[in-house]
Amino acid sequence: MTTTTGTEASLTERVREVRESAQRIRLNALHMGEVQGQGYIGQALGAADVLAAVYGDQLRYKADDPHWPHRDRFLLSTGHYAIALYAALAEAGIIPLAELDTYGSDESRLPMSGMASYTPGMEISGGSLGHGLTVAVGMALGLRHTQNDARVINFLSDGELNEGSTWEAAMGAASHQLGNLTALVDMNALQADGATASVLSIEPAHEKWEAFGWNVRRVNGNDPEEILRAFDSLPYRQPVGRPSVILCDVTVGKGVPLLEQRQKNHFMRIDEHEWAVCREQLIRTYEEKQR
Repeated sequence: MTTTTGTEASLTERVREVRESAQRIRLNALHMGEVQGQGYIGQALGAADVLAAVYGDQLRYKADDPHWPHRDRFLLSTGHYAIALYAALAEAGIIPLAELDTYGSDESRLPMSGMASYTPGMEISGGSLGHGLTVAVGMALGLRHTQNDARVINFLSDGELNEGSTWEAAMGAASHQLGNLTALVDMNALQADGATASVLSIEPAHEKWEAFGWNVRRVNGNDPEEILRAFDSLPYRQPVGRPSVILCDVTVGKGVPLLEQRQKNHFMRIDEHEWAVCREQLIRTYEEKQR
């Protein structure tokens, strides 16, 4: 089970641990991508810092008991980001590291889109975008009614802010004063049909969430220190109060220049010889930041 926030370790130490965890998540995501030769690799690399912060610093869970009643619930609305979540679940010890080799294979517990019926630690089946926050609202309300102090953390995409159901859920969460609910929005500015801004503009996102009655923070989602400071600044395990949202600006393919610069990088097909280049660039980028 993870620690909670803040008091057990200095911010510097927490940032170091999250940064190291994010690097392992990225390496494992690349490994899974290579198993299939394609996939949502860019999103996994972009989301790694946020997932490392959640599982390594924020989430209360028991690795050997994924159904522990008092666990915090992490809901992956963006089911196609499952490759990133599997790497985080392995990092957390919830699934065996060796099982990542089966990613997307027949009879695997790790399908390419997240399915709650298959994977330990997967709370919902995501993929029909715009549903995650609605489920999170119901779950947070149910936990409060049973006097369970568990938190609900919902990871959704900026493209889901195009969905009316997301804003209905945002209104419902504020109306019911779900202080036990936190949303994390992956603001990678990309969706299947192109740049988010060109499909349907979502800005000013901060002001919109605030107007809907939420505590709002906006951070560089590839900076562990900013992510942790945002979590620390929000109410903690408050069953009644304003729900919270952290808007995380991230770079698709973060840490691998070859993929950061690739056009049409929503679903990537990567040539066989490029996987070694991706790993080398990821390791080099990480080492350069440590100097």
